[in-house]
Amino acid sequence: MDISEITNQSEWNTFFDAAGSLSFHHSWEWGEFQKLLGHDILRIGLYEKGSLEAIALVVKIRAKRGPFLFIPHGPIFRIPSQRLAQKIPQDGLSRMQEQLKHIQQYLIDIAKQEGFWFIRIAPVLERTQTNENLFASLGFKTAPLYIHAETMWVVDLMQSADDILKNMRKNTRYYVKRAIRENMSVTKHASIEALDDFWNLYKLTSQREHFTPYSKTYLTHEFNAFHKNNNALFFFGGFHNSPKNIIPPKFAQRGASQKLAGSLIVFTKSCGYYHQGASIHTQFPAAYLLQWESILESQKRGCQYYSFHGIFDPGRTPRAWEGLSLFKRGFGGFQVDYLYTQDYVVSPWYFMNFCAEKYLAFRRGI
Repeated sequence: MDISEITNQSEWNTFFDAAGSLSFHHSWEWGEFQKLLGHDILRIGLYEKGSLEAIALVVKIRAKRGPFLFIPHGPIFRIPSQRLAQKIPQDGLSRMQEQLKHIQQYLIDIAKQEGFWFIRIAPVLERTQTNENLFASLGFKTAPLYIHAETMWVVDLMQSADDILKNMRKNTRYYVKRAIRENMSVTKHASIEALDDFWNLYKLTSQREHFTPYSKTYLTHEFNAFHKNNNALFFFGGFHNSPKNIIPPKFAQRGASQKLAGSLIVFTKSCGYYHQGASIHTQFPAAYLLQWESILESQKRGCQYYSFHGIFDPGRTPRAWEGLSLFKRGFGGFQVDYLYTQDYVVSPWYFMNFCAEKYLAFRRGI
C-alpha cells in the first residue's frame, strides 16, 4: 500500500461521490474552507496496486489547548455505505485494520516531525462495538470532546413529498401547512450579500440560546467555499416576500424584521445539510416552512437525504440540545450514529489537552 497526496479535485470528488458523499466535512469544499480559516491541510489517498482505496482530509490544527492532526468525518474507504454511514463487511475487518494502520503510521510520522501532540479521527463508520474494538486495537481511545456531530437526524428523500409530509409528527405537519395557509414565504439566496441578514438573526439566536456564535468571517468563508461549486444557499422564512395585505401589523411597521428564520444549507451529491440556523422567537411557524422548502430544494437537486445534522446524545452533547432535537425529529426520518471521535496519543503533552477539553465539556453541560 502507498499513500500519496491528492491534488486533483476531480479524482477526489469521483471517489467521494462514489462512496456516497457521506459528509460535507470531508468534501473538497471543506478542505478549501479550512485553508480560508488559515489551517494547513493535506488530502491523502491510500492506493493499492494503483487503485485508490481510501481518502483522508487531514487538517493541521494548532489550538491553544494543544496542536493535533484532525480527520473530519473520515477517512472514507472503498466499502459499502448505507444511510450516510460506512459499514465494514464481515469478511473485511482485517483488511480495514491494515488500511487504517497504514494511514495511522503516515500521520504519526507527520505528527512527530511537525510537533503535533495527537491524531484525532471523527469516523463515518457506524457506531458498533466491533468498530470501537478496531480503533482500540490500534491504540485509539474515545476523545473527551467531539468536534463535528456524531449523532444526526436524517430524512429520506427517496420518497415522495406527500410521503415525507405524511411521515412527519402531527404537530410539525400542521405547522408546515399553517405557514403555507398564512401566506408565509421562503426565499433562497446564492449570494454572499444575504449574509448580513442571516448574521443579524444569528446574533439574536445566540443571545437567546446562550451559545457562542461562529464569527461572521467564519460564516463568510464557509459560504464562499461551497458557493464556488453551487453547493451553498441561504434560506429565509417569514413575511419578507409575502403579499403586503397579509403581513401582520407587528411586522409591517417600518424597522420591523420580516425575516423570522434563516439558514445556511450546504450540499453534496447525496445530501443537503442544515448546518447553520437562526430564528426570531415568534408565534409564526416560519422555521417549519423554511425546513420544508430546504427539504424540497435538496430533493430537487437529486439528493437522497436531508440531514438536520447534530441532535442530543445523552452524555456526549449539551442537554440544551434537547429542544432543538425535538424540533428536528418532528420532520420524520432516522438517526445516524457515527463511532465516537477517536484520539491517538503521540506526545505526553496530550494530557494537557485532555484536561482542558474535559473542563470545556463540563462548562457545556456534558
